[in-house]
Amino acid sequence: MKKEVLFLLLNEYADWEGAFLASSLNTGVMPGSEVKYVVKTIAPTLDEVSSLGGFHTAPDYSFLTIPDTYAALILIGGMQWNSKEAEQVVPLVEDAIKRGRIVGAICNAASFLAAHGFLNEVKHTGNTLPQLKLWGGERYTNHAGYQEIQAVSDGRIVTANGMAYLEFTRELLLLLEADAVEKIDGYYDFAKNGFVR
Repeated sequence: MKKEVLFLLLNEYADWEGAFLASSLNTGVMPGSEVKYVVKTIAPTLDEVSSLGGFHTAPDYSFLTIPDTYAALILIGGMQWNSKEAEQVVPLVEDAIKRGRIVGAICNAASFLAAHGFLNEVKHTGNTLPQLKLWGGERYTNHAGYQEIQAVSDGRIVTANGMAYLEFTRELLLLLEADAVEKIDGYYDFAKNGFVR
């Protein structure tokens, strides 16, 4: 039975940040690969959410109907991660970490993790150290854990800056063991470089 990976979407979500990961999980990393996961979406309510690119998504789950079993909680970046609505995500992340689930956060979602102390025990990255300090204030105490690279995986937490959607995808595919390492590396290389170098 396929395990669910939950993509958490708020209005004005950055649709490109999860696209490569979602397709790799839903159809397999490479043609003919085993498909171990299914992607489901979650939002504050079951009302449609809109992306920055104008896509409209009907969530599979609301924050009240989130399933007990899932493999990973992926926070897709966007423009609403410093809103009151985003505050409702805090207990979901706390629960995911407590249960040992994988948590991924890209772009402003990584800043959200910093703002709530979730990055204080792990190596991480985001949209620059100054932004994490700005969002995190006194609750963000792990400045030394910041790494100026595209994406970082430490423990069960993966973070990335907003332009690192391919690196974010690679790190999560590896952590989820979605396929053999060489196939994931091959997928990343092809997605990054295409047919022509």
